[in-house]
Amino acid sequence: MKILILCTGNTCRSQMAQGFIKAFDDFIDVYSAGTKPDKQVNPYAVKVMREMGIDISENQPESADDYTDKAFDYVITVCDEAKEICPIFTGEVKNQLHIGFEDPADAKGTEEEVLPVYRRIRDEILVDFFAFYQTELK
Repeated sequence: MKILILCTGNTCRSQMAQGFIKAFDDFIDVYSAGTKPDKQVNPYAVKVMREMGIDISENQPESADDYTDKAFDYVITVCDEAKEICPIFTGEVKNQLHIGFEDPADAKGTEEEVLPVYRRIRDEILVDFFAFYQTELK
């Protein structure tokens, strides 16, 4: 089973979703990428995932272009359709899904003000991707 999770910058939502799927099942090959990858994974995303016992600190944002020559069972976009243009994957894909979330990186303020937003989005990703795992992958 091969899964690619796509967003724009590949710094928050797709990284968290990848971390959760890896935690659910070691036998699934799961990747994340972005259409405009940033330089590093968002430190707040790293922090809130670490609170769940999942370490994404060594992950690096990658370009979706690096995966167009590979075949996937699922390609899942996680962008917030109301605010962003979801990436379109042109490689070989059996199933394309959209499981959207708002971007926690849009939160502004102090760490104490921003972290609850990241935790809320993290928890939404956990719920939706665990449901996906239970219905589609088990």
